[in-house]
Amino acid sequence: MDDGDRCSSSTPVETRERVEKDGDEEVLRFMDSLDTYLMLLDSLSSTLRQGWFELASARHSMGSSRISSVMLDQNVQSAATTLQVREFIDRTTPEPQTIFSLSKLASSTDERCSSEEIETTCVQRATNSSELRHRGSSNLYDGTRGLDSTTTSSLTIRDSNIQKERSKLLSVFGTLVSPKLRAAQVSFETAIDDIVAIANIRSSLLSSFSQLQQEMKDLK
Repeated sequence: MDDGDRCSSSTPVETRERVEKDGDEEVLRFMDSLDTYLMLLDSLSSTLRQGWFELASARHSMGSSRISSVMLDQNVQSAATTLQVREFIDRTTPEPQTIFSLSKLASSTDERCSSEEIETTCVQRATNSSELRHRGSSNLYDGTRGLDSTTTSSLTIRDSNIQKERSKLLSVFGTLVSPKLRAAQVSFETAIDDIVAIANIRSSLLSSFSQLQQEMKDLK
């Protein structure tokens, strides 16, 4: 038997070993994502409790007449936060993955910056999709570490604009507002971030589960 025949006869075995290895790595990635998902749920619950407590404290110090839904109903405002939904197609997964992103208190320029973040994060995630992540170190947004200095500078400018917009939004409750009200505003913004992160990790879980099912079929 020549070398070509030996290589040909060993190909099915090598292919099965490779599929099994990829399946094991995908299982670990799935467990990492599940662990992150549970941590985010706990974080969301804690953040919401903190936000409601701070809002109650602000209402106690400023008076319930100054902090009520009536104050907001009398002032027509544009949405402070918008949600962007995109589908990211990764060649390693059988189905497209839905990506959620927030544009908080953003102008049209900020929205373009947010879109760039989505593209950069998705490309980075696709590049590292074949690498195994260790338990306890999973991070949904590892890809953001690859943002270049230009994008980082844009984020700094946007953060400054957000701070100004926060103060403007609270002006409907008066010129001087309780620090607790400002803290409650930040807490609920953080809660929205957590909700979007949960949606993203859930999308990642569904994508990983679909890939696991496909790999199980390949082993049969």
